[in-house]
Amino acid sequence: MQTTMIIIGAVVLAIGVLIYLARLKMKNIPVVEDHQNIVKLTNANFQLQTKNKLILVDFWASWCAPCRMMAPVLNDVARELNGNASVGKVNVEHEQLLAQKHKVRNIPTLVLFRNGKEIDRFVGVKSKEFLLQQIQKA
Repeated sequence: MQTTMIIIGAVVLAIGVLIYLARLKMKNIPVVEDHQNIVKLTNANFQLQTKNKLILVDFWASWCAPCRMMAPVLNDVARELNGNASVGKVNVEHEQLLAQKHKVRNIPTLVLFRNGKEIDRFVGVKSKEFLLQQIQKA
């Protein structure tokens, strides 16, 4: 009985250490500058920037580690897109009304808009290949 309790305690301790290390690693993810093709969206320019085009909009926050993980992926997507599609970003800390209007409850949330209307939504970290495929399907 005592041996079982020691083994269970060791396993719980090991899991706790792994969780702590994973969180520590996520906190230290560097902030990556946005690619020049990424449009910074605000409440003032959102309608104009999403009108008459296909745009993937990332709703993010600076304190969100998964959002920081998505930044290099979105830079790669923006780099590969040609003139008929683009990538935009909405900082939900600064544009809370815009996030509420589009019912963003989790971040990162990526919303694909065509002519200003939502056609698809993805929550969480996604790969470049997945995002490019979804944009091509739209």
